[in-house]
Amino acid sequence: MLTVIIIVIIEFVKSENVPTHPLFAASTGIMAGVTTMLGNLAGAFSSLYFLAMRMPKNHFIGTSAWLFLVINLFKLPFQVFYWKNITINSLKTDLLLLPALALGFFIGIKIVNRIKDDHYRKVVIVLTLIGAVAIFLK
Repeated sequence: MLTVIIIVIIEFVKSENVPTHPLFAASTGIMAGVTTMLGNLAGAFSSLYFLAMRMPKNHFIGTSAWLFLVINLFKLPFQVFYWKNITINSLKTDLLLLPALALGFFIGIKIVNRIKDDHYRKVVIVLTLIGAVAIFLK
């Protein structure tokens, strides 16, 4: 929730300055790392960082894709060998979800192409807020 408040403040200030202090990047990275290991919740922190960096829409999406590829590849051995929560049954479930995932990719591409850069920032903020509230209430 605090992350969303910070995002909203950054958005309303409309400053073109981006945070350059190493502590901002380090603390955001640490929080993303901790929250991704606790419950796959790094999205809010990465969104905060990318919004604060004033990344254009396509850079935001591309950087997020790379970030979560690296994060998930790093987490994979922990999931398989330590927590043992990737099993044949979970892989079967994943296969069942694959067609819907592919459809979601194509729908997402269509939606993103229609959203202007400045509106995209607002969409990210609103979706992050909805996610934060949903997690908080759960």
